Amino acid sequence: MLVALAVLAIADLVVGVSNDAVNFLNSAIGSKAVSFKTLMIVASIGIAFGAMSSSGMMEIARKGIFVPGEFMFDEIMIIFMAVMITDILLLDFFNTLGLPTSTTVSIVFELLGASVCIAILKITSENNGQTILNLGNYINNEKAIEIILGILLSVVVAFSIGAIIQFISRLLLSFNFADKPKLYGAIFSGFATTSILYFILIKGIKNAAFMSDEIKTLITTNNIALLSISFVVLTLISLATITFFKINIYKIIIVIGTFALAVAFAGNDLVNFIGPTTGAYQAFLDFSNPEVNTLGLSASEFSMESLGNKIYTPTYILLAAGLIMVLTLWFSSKAKAVVKTSVDLSRQDDINERFQPNFLSRNIVRLSIAASNSFNNLLPSSTKVYIDKQFRHTRIPALVKTKDLPAFDLIRASVNLMVASVLISIATSMKLPLSTTYVTFMVAMGTSLADRAWGSESAVYRVAGVLNVIGGWFFTALSAFVASAIMAFILYYGGAYALVALLVFTVIVLIKNYLNHRKQSIELKEEDKLQKAESSSTQGVIIESAENIANVVKRGNKIYTGAVNGLATHNLKSLKKNKKQVEKLSNEIDDLKDNIYYFIKNLEDPSVNASNFYISILGDLQDMAQSLNYISNASYKHVTITIKS
Repeated sequence: MLVALAVLAIADLVVGVSNDAVNFLNSAIGSKAVSFKTLMIVASIGIAFGAMSSSGMMEIARKGIFVPGEFMFDEIMIIFMAVMITDILLLDFFNTLGLPTSTTVSIVFELLGASVCIAILKITSENNGQTILNLGNYINNEKAIEIILGILLSVVVAFSIGAIIQFISRLLLSFNFADKPKLYGAIFSGFATTSILYFILIKGIKNAAFMSDEIKTLITTNNIALLSISFVVLTLISLATITFFKINIYKIIIVIGTFALAVAFAGNDLVNFIGPTTGAYQAFLDFSNPEVNTLGLSASEFSMESLGNKIYTPTYILLAAGLIMVLTLWFSSKAKAVVKTSVDLSRQDDINERFQPNFLSRNIVRLSIAASNSFNNLLPSSTKVYIDKQFRHTRIPALVKTKDLPAFDLIRASVNLMVASVLISIATSMKLPLSTTYVTFMVAMGTSLADRAWGSESAVYRVAGVLNVIGGWFFTALSAFVASAIMAFILYYGGAYALVALLVFTVIVLIKNYLNHRKQSIELKEEDKLQKAESSSTQGVIIESAENIANVVKRGNKIYTGAVNGLATHNLKSLKKNKKQVEKLSNEIDDLKDNIYYFIKNLEDPSVNASNFYISILGDLQDMAQSLNYISNASYKHVTITIKS
């Protein structure tokens, strides 16, 4: 069972890092502040550093949710095994969908679900006079409630603070921040780097085993003095860097912030991936140790009170886990998919939205616009003019493709990292449980809202996306609790046979999801999707339309050839695949037609000729797609009837 837990821990590290990479990568990737390779190197160093400081966090899995002394060795092993299997399947499911979720919430509710299940089974099966009312003796109720409240609070606070700080920063620096006096950038850098440095010290180093108690005490007892000195020194260094070395200080802020969040991620979230395995390993050592198990009790008789003691995780385990996390970060394609969701929802420009609006998102946007208009009416005209001027961003050059542009600028990326750093460090100093995923995602949403990235047209789509992701988080909690309880129940009664069956099932699901995701990635690379018209001139529209026409003709030829070959050979599978290709092409053309409003809005001078030309081209493309659709459906129907007869 220990070997299986070790393998599951490695698998959990892989799927977990794929999910949590969004925490420290989205700001740097979205702003394109540095090259992807540089970013990965910085994040890798941060992960390695953070992994070494995570030893103390492992206690959460051992005694944070349940009372270990109330369970026997065999029961503890069942709990940890159920948690690991559930965690891998759940996180892989979310990663495959490309949705970020909280590994902290997952592990907490999985531990809660499995321990509650085993506790209920103990209470009902043992004749010791206990009832379901005694469940509180087995579960750490206060911690569970504290975590749930911390999660709900973090969503609101992170979104609100992110929006406020971004609004103030943009009001002072505007979108033309490069033209502002150097002192402005130096002061902003001083605030940002000080908050990030504070985050590293409080969040990262305080749990590091290699730090002496004297240094830890010095850091925690002299916060105000350290912050003040750091701000002055870092502001002066930033000013000198801008003045003498002509270096973009905002890029440095983003690199430092990425490193800080990577440190925190590894230090804080490593327990989510290997905590149950290290707990099971320690339980096995205690059970096998004659000095602890002095009476030589069996697995069903040996109480695990020893897990309640303070235990340091071996350094080699932390090093190995850090190495696996770094390798996953470099090679996981699913990590890139999860980052894409967070970056897309924060994007400054109009994009092909991934989420459809719903009743709730429409009403939230409607109420928000009404509240905003009411507030604007209270402001003096001069103030409104100044605010509009500061929030007016530079027009995108017609020759630059939207996909090649940053999703947002360096100011927003810096604020994302700065605010997330401060919030997590404050929560840590107050010993409040906080999910790094929830904080970083909601800060990114708050800053994008304050930056007017959500226009009146795109807001309903963006809000729907945020609601989808938040709904996914709460679905995670519920499904983690229920699934883990079911796994524990199966293992409790099924024994070794159930364990083997569940492990085989887990392997099959992981392999299937990996192959499907790989297939989708290959198809995405090979496919030339139709591109939205992004040019603001008639000549540019003609060039882009020519590319789309060539694309449709190329794909149409392939579809037509496939239909003819499938009809000739009576290959139903090939014809079915052909139908999907036609449907995909038709949907892309429909998306282009839905985007006409943004196309006209983007034109330098609304040109009737350019608009008519573009609409006419889309009509021709749609006619081609409809013809291909008729040919494909008729061929499929004919072969289906022939085979049946």
